[in-house]
Amino acid sequence: MKNGRYATPRKRTSLKPSLQLTGVADWTIRGHVGHRNHEGAAAYAYRDEHKLAQLAMTGCLNRTFYADGEAQFSAVRALVSRLDPLFVVQTAVYARKVGYMKDMPLLIAACLSTVDPTWFEILFSQVVDNGKALRRFVGFMRSGVAGRRSLGSRPKALVQRWLLQASENALLYASVGTTPSLADVVKMVHPKPTEPWRAAWFAWLLGRPYDVSELPPLTRALEEFKRLRRLGQDADVPDVPFQMLTGLPLRTEDWSRIAVTGSWQMVRQGLNTFARHGALEDGKTVGSVSRKLTNAALMRRARVMPYQVMVTAYSLDEQVPESVRRALESCLEMALDLVPRFRGHVFVCPDLSGSMESPVTGYRGSASTSVRCIDVAALVASAVVRKNPEACVLPFEWDVVEVEIDARAAVLENANLLAALGGGGTNCSAPLAWINERKLPVDWVVLISDNESWVDARDGQDTETMIQWGLLKWRNPHARLLCIDLQPNGSMQAPERDDIMNVGGFSDDVFRLMAEFAEGTTTGDHWVREIERVELI
Repeated sequence: MKNGRYATPRKRTSLKPSLQLTGVADWTIRGHVGHRNHEGAAAYAYRDEHKLAQLAMTGCLNRTFYADGEAQFSAVRALVSRLDPLFVVQTAVYARKVGYMKDMPLLIAACLSTVDPTWFEILFSQVVDNGKALRRFVGFMRSGVAGRRSLGSRPKALVQRWLLQASENALLYASVGTTPSLADVVKMVHPKPTEPWRAAWFAWLLGRPYDVSELPPLTRALEEFKRLRRLGQDADVPDVPFQMLTGLPLRTEDWSRIAVTGSWQMVRQGLNTFARHGALEDGKTVGSVSRKLTNAALMRRARVMPYQVMVTAYSLDEQVPESVRRALESCLEMALDLVPRFRGHVFVCPDLSGSMESPVTGYRGSASTSVRCIDVAALVASAVVRKNPEACVLPFEWDVVEVEIDARAAVLENANLLAALGGGGTNCSAPLAWINERKLPVDWVVLISDNESWVDARDGQDTETMIQWGLLKWRNPHARLLCIDLQPNGSMQAPERDDIMNVGGFSDDVFRLMAEFAEGTTTGDHWVREIERVELI
């Protein structure tokens, strides 16, 4: 180590079997379950509750390095059918409200509709909380992945109720998007509006005759804006979703107004669009956008994930002003504010292996995110170092990889440095073996991986990770291990115990759980118990 912050790789020599097992049997046998991961190497299986939680918080329903979308669909259906419906509902609500997951809570709701209609109705009201969620839920029901290809009477009634109770603003935002479109949903469930404005709005949506005077204010303003612009006349930009305006002849000042009045998420997603249309050449607009991006209250309300900010930072066009770039970097630092300050000797170990090169939300063709699992692992590691400057970073693949981290550097800068080192096989025990060879004092180890370790595969049913953890615990009885799993692969390298916690996902809630574990008041199954405490409204 140099300044406690980088590691030089060294070929690891295997410990003799007698030494590996001496004095550590108590630490390894309790986790023995005889499972195998996708590479055929020893691993440990999650119990059903933890497996559903892992899927709910990491499942992307797209092909990942080791699993396809159908495997995730099948696993969710099976777990929903055999677990306590209350826990199923709590898991979906936790994933939606705390983990900011979009699709998985809706798939769970769709599956539950065929198992327990009463609990399904409770869950529907909790997770179908906007128009996009409504359309996605209907898509799951119609696709057959939940076990049926029709909505069924109760789901249909709930979709009708949502359409008949939603505000004009919610309906407008719901109308943006396809597969299915909101018009498709309306045609499917045939809502019967009693309010004149809602009847006119549905007719407008479906392209049927309607009375303009009956349209609600925002929709009427949108139609008036279109009419005046077609005539070449001036008109104020209506406060509607900007996607409804992009096909219209907008001027630079129009784009500036959209940037100033838009929601936090819309502004983040539209930075390149604003720059291309010249809106960010105006100092006042740039100042307003920068202030919005760094507004902590707006960030919380937007339910932003740190990796989403990273996506934006990676994809900014050259025209985006430097002040907006700095605001986005500050926004990322704020999104990572929950990272705890650990006491004692800390080792943070991001997995840089080849499988971590896959998109964190799975392969979706041209729509695949540019952020990979390795980027998220690097982001977490960089955030831990930022809060814990003396932490030792031990990135690994076949073995520990040499890297020097400056704790004072920006989180994004360090994340880029780590992510550039990727490639090679997965060896989750490598950092623990590195620590053991040097007999270093340890209080905390944070391991960020997809858990598909195979380089260190050994005979028997205990993982090399647990063998090495047993040796480490022999010397450091108070040490604790936090394993953050970024993919829904269904196995772990270290089983749940009082000194080991497995957490899945990539929202900032991971940092909150990390902080609670760091306080030493929680045990390994804390994550599942946290879900069981979710209160239903």
